[in-house]
Amino acid sequence: MDIFSILLWPIKWAIELILVAFHSLWTFLGMDPAAGITWVLAIVGLVVVVRAALIPIFVRQIKSQRRMLEVAPQLKKIQDKYKGKKDQFSREAMSRETMDLYKRTGTNPLSSCLPLLLQMPIFFGLFSVLNDASIHADRGGVGAMTPELAQQFSNAEFLGAPLSSTFISQWNLMMAGDPFSAATMWVAVTMIILMTASQFITQLQIVSKNMSPETKASPMFRQQRILLYLLPLVFAFSGVAFPLGVMFYWLVSNFWTMGQQFIVIRNMPTPGSDAAKAREARLARKGKLIVEPGPEGDAAGEQKPTTTQRQQPMGKSRSKKQKRK
Repeated sequence: MDIFSILLWPIKWAIELILVAFHSLWTFLGMDPAAGITWVLAIVGLVVVVRAALIPIFVRQIKSQRRMLEVAPQLKKIQDKYKGKKDQFSREAMSRETMDLYKRTGTNPLSSCLPLLLQMPIFFGLFSVLNDASIHADRGGVGAMTPELAQQFSNAEFLGAPLSSTFISQWNLMMAGDPFSAATMWVAVTMIILMTASQFITQLQIVSKNMSPETKASPMFRQQRILLYLLPLVFAFSGVAFPLGVMFYWLVSNFWTMGQQFIVIRNMPTPGSDAAKAREARLARKGKLIVEPGPEGDAAGEQKPTTTQRQQPMGKSRSKKQKRK
């Protein structure tokens, strides 16, 4: 057994336990234990458990992104300081000052990737569980997956496509003359497109709506723009080797992320972003925007939104002039 298998063993054990628990639940409710839809719903249950467990990490991610917003002007100053300087000494100094700023403020530019990185072991674990079920079904899994359940899991089909099949495996079968592999290939292609598109939309939500002008002028925005196009491409090219069961997991996880980000962007947007302006407009239409009365004696009775900005002290002479106006 290699080191990678040893590291994945406890993750596979937990994945099998959750899958079997949800499979037992759907079977108890009257679903066919060998049906593909039963195992697909068990994978959906796995997504719910994993993503619910990652909610505290997501909250920490939001806080870190807020801190990144606060240091964006300082990052811009460092960038401007070394603008046009391409010598090694200047690059090292710029990198050192940037890292010192991150350390001093407790920020991390890769915080937006943390939920994705934490899911990768689950991703590979589910891949391994599906692979073991299709190759060694008679042995069962490492935990709750009995030989009987492993056999059902390996043979489960959704829309006529086995959950353990990949685009590459079906392509090889088609090249060998199997007429039934084409239908599975189309299901795999559809899943790859949906998985890639949903990944792109989740990144686009952040870049297009939930960034302030200060952030868009900082190096952080360029990193987000790179992720916007890089991550979907990674999944598009690597998706041909993913079993359909793994793609179901990632697709449902992407839908969870889209919904979670929609709620956060709508109700707790980044100050100064387009989403924040849209929220203020919605609250104003509903009459729920918190405002305070304008200066006393204002004939128009205008009101202004409350602000937390500190007001400068006003001298007596200036105060009298203001009252005369």
